[in-house]
Formats: sequence, structure tokens, C-alpha cells
Amino acid sequence: MLLLIGSFLVLMLVGTPVAVSMATASLLYLVIYGVAPDIITAQRMIAGVESFPLLAVPFFILAGNLMNIAGVTGRIYSFALALVGWMKGGLAQVNIIGSVIFSGMSGTALADAAGIGTIEIKAMKDHGYPVEAAVGVTAASATLGPIFPPSLPFVIYGMMANVSIGALFMAGILPGVVMTALMMITVAIFAHRRGWGSDTPFELKQLAAASGEVLVVSCFPLAVYLLMQTGFSINAAVGLSLLVLIAADWYFDFSAVMALMTPVILIGGMTMGWFTPTEAAMAAVIWSLFLGLVRYRSMTFRTLAKASFDTIETTASVLFIVTAASIFAWLLTVSQAAQAFSTFVFALTDNKWVFLILVNILMLVVGCFLDTIAAITILVPILLPVAAVYGIDPVHFGLIMTLNLMVGLLHPPLGMVLFVLSRVAGLSVERTTMAILPWLVPLLVALILITFLPAITLWLPIQMGLVR
Repeated sequence: MLLLIGSFLVLMLVGTPVAVSMATASLLYLVIYGVAPDIITAQRMIAGVESFPLLAVPFFILAGNLMNIAGVTGRIYSFALALVGWMKGGLAQVNIIGSVIFSGMSGTALADAAGIGTIEIKAMKDHGYPVEAAVGVTAASATLGPIFPPSLPFVIYGMMANVSIGALFMAGILPGVVMTALMMITVAIFAHRRGWGSDTPFELKQLAAASGEVLVVSCFPLAVYLLMQTGFSINAAVGLSLLVLIAADWYFDFSAVMALMTPVILIGGMTMGWFTPTEAAMAAVIWSLFLGLVRYRSMTFRTLAKASFDTIETTASVLFIVTAASIFAWLLTVSQAAQAFSTFVFALTDNKWVFLILVNILMLVVGCFLDTIAAITILVPILLPVAAVYGIDPVHFGLIMTLNLMVGLLHPPLGMVLFVLSRVAGLSVERTTMAILPWLVPLLVALILITFLPAITLWLPIQMGLVR
């Protein structure tokens, strides 16, 4: 076990990519100790990606890429500007609200940072905000992507932990709202201390228009319910309501109604049992194509091809990590690392809250060095059995793990959001890191609340019968 972990850490320290480090350490362990035939390596790596839920990964990535090229990000930004741009620190608040909306489509922090984050940073710089402030709030709000449904880390965790992905999606809604509120409060504090004013004049007409779009989207499920009460089947009610909504959007040319409908369609479809989370990813792609090719007509063959190739590249890197991590995690299990860890933890404490504090510390440290997908794949088989002994719900544990690893995306040495924003803003990694540090405070406060108040995470899944 020491050879496996030691060789992995050494390879990481010399700059070897995470997936290559795990694969090489695993092969080295197999060759030296001969714990299994060589063919086991290939079998375990194939088994790691031979999973139906993992089909959601490329489709959610593609949906995020398609939304970026369909002009949806610009519309989301305009909508958020009308809704909260008049507040003090308006564009920073716009940054957060825009990320909340976009997170309901992409499921990844990187898509948020590279997509709508690019627009937001430029706008904040043009309005006189310090570039560090623009980068900091963009980095913090990008972490909302994997918390609000849909979420790629939840898909990977659900597969590894054998937990309902739908329950994880529902569990992320209230924590996402808590994180959003804490970030908006942080912006208000910064605006007061640094003298940030509003960035657009308060116009009742614009605010009413933006609020009206929210109302239109909110009325969609109500319209479905009323049609069902008059004798329509649920399929007919949804189809008719959707046709009316599309016609209204075409006539009134709403800014973001179609974008706001994305999470409604995905969550509603899963709730009604029309499709699984994996099929929801395919539905997100179809909806994105409809918006880009039919409604907004902003996609071209060139941009569509670019989005497809970007998806292939990102999917290949994610699944390569999953394959390498699967053999690495299997060897940790074979070498009884999970049992050794359990014995060590039980010797430290028999209190589940102390255990959760230790897990938070561990995950925050791991997030500095491991990719999110790799960390979930490796640590779930080790930590989840111990959490079960303490009586911790696996859905609650999944939220804690994911949020910890989202923080890891924001700092060196492997924070991918950090590197994306450094490139977008034209700042050095060091300056970008210092800009992000103050914005870790609301994330850590949210982490503490979610850890010690499980009801925030479990209330919605319980109400919907997804968790007992």
C-alpha cells in the first residue's frame, strides 16, 4: 500500500499528469507484488468506464459547449443585469445570478468559468472594477455549477457510491441557494467597504420585464397542472404548454426564458419519471440544439463542429482519469487501505461530527492535489463505508465531498478554474490565487452549514421520496 501511494505522490510531485501518475503507480504495484494477473489491469480500467450513468458525462459537457455557442450566455447575462444590475456592486451580483442560471445547463465549474465567466470578467473590468475583484467573484460563483443540478461530479459519485443520481441532483438545490445567498451577502459587504456603486440605473420597466420572465417560467408547471385537471394527459399537457411557451417567446423575444426553462425541463422530466439523469443529459443536448439551430439561429456548422471536438477532448480527459482511478481504487481496496483507514478513524473518535470535521480537512487537502473526478473515484470506496458506520446518509456525504472538491478547483497546484480564469483575465497564477482567497470565506461558511445541518441537503429528496 505504501508503495502504491508513495509512487503516486512522487509522480505527482515531478509534474506527471494525474491520470498517468495513477496508472503508472498501479502498474508498478502489480508488477512488483503480483497481486493479480496483468490482464486484470485492462479489465478493471474497462470496467471503470463501462457504466450507463457515465454516458451522462459527454452529453452534459456537450450541452454546456452548445449553450456557449448558441448565444445563450449573452442572454443570461442581459437578464441578470436587468434583474440585479441596479444593486450596489451590481455587476458582481450579476456574475452570481448568471452563474446560478448557467449551472442549470452545464453541470461543470469549468464550463461556467470559461463561458459566462469570460463575459462577466470583461464587463466588470470595463465598468472600472479591479480585475482581482472580477476574477474572485467569478471563481466563487463558478463552484455553483456542480452543486445545482445537473452535475457531473454527482454523476460520478452516484456511480461509485451506488446512490440515486436523481436524489443527488435534488439534494444540491437548497445548498446551492444557501451558497448563492452567502456570495451575494459577501458582494454587498465588499460593495459597502470599497464604495462600489450600481452599474445600471434602477429602471422599473427593466426589473419588471426580468421579473416577468421569471414569472413566465414559474407559470409553466402551473399551466401543466391546470391542463391535467381539465382532462389532458400529462404528455399532452406538457406538450401543449411547451408549444404555447415557445410561441410566446418567439412573439415577445424574451431575453432568457428559454435558458431558464432548461433546469425546469431537466428536473421536471426526472421528477415525472420521463427520463433518467443520463437521459436528461441527452435532453439537455436536444434542447441546446433547438435553441441554437431553430430559436436563435446562432449556430453554424463551424461552431457546431468546434463544440463537438471540444466535447470529445474534455470527455477523453475525464474518462481517462476515471479509468486510471478505477484500477488505483481497486488496488487500494485489495491492499485493505479502506480497512486500515477505518481502524485509524475509529481509534480517533466515535463521534460522527468529529469524523465529518476530519473528512472536511482531508478533502480540502486532497482537493489541492487531485482532480475532482479522480478524488471521487479513489476516495468514495474508502470513505463511504466508514461514513455508513457513523450513520451518515450517502447523499449528504456526497454533497460534502463535492463542495470540498469544488474549493480545490480554486487554488494551486491543480485548480483548473484558477488556471482558466488566470488565462481569461491575463493575470499571473499568483495574482489570481490572491484574488480568489477572500471569496473562499462564503464557500467555507456554506460548507460548515451543509456539514452540520443535514436537513439543508436532505429536505428536498425526502419530500420527493428519493431518500428515506
